[in-house]
Amino acid sequence: QVQLVESGGGLVQAGGSLRLSCAASGRTFSMYAMGWFRQAPGKEREFVASITWSSGTTVFADSVKGRFTISRDNAKNTVYLPMASLKPEDTAVYYCAASQDYSGKYAYRYRYWGQGTQVTVSS
Repeated sequence: QVQLVESGGGLVQAGGSLRLSCAASGRTFSMYAMGWFRQAPGKEREFVASITWSSGTTVFADSVKGRFTISRDNAKNTVYLPMASLKPEDTAVYYCAASQDYSGKYAYRYRYWGQGTQVTVSS
């Protein structure tokens, strides 16, 4: 069982930066691949980025490539999503998710989810 808690969201102007964090409970955090997803009002949840348990492989949605990164600190049971050059279209609730056997872009393959943190980018 893994419990996830996101933090770091807020209001930022276009062009600004934020760093989201996702703290996980459980001793086996290091065995899980982690993903970040987002959902804007009236839209479906979409993939943002993912990272394997060893940090060996990261994947990004085309819309965030070159602006967002993803990293994890298994000793701290935390995964991070530093976001730069933010745009109004990045406004959404951001969720982190964990999977024991999948690190791709399909949300249904992730078993554990956090409650989300709001990111609002003003123009």
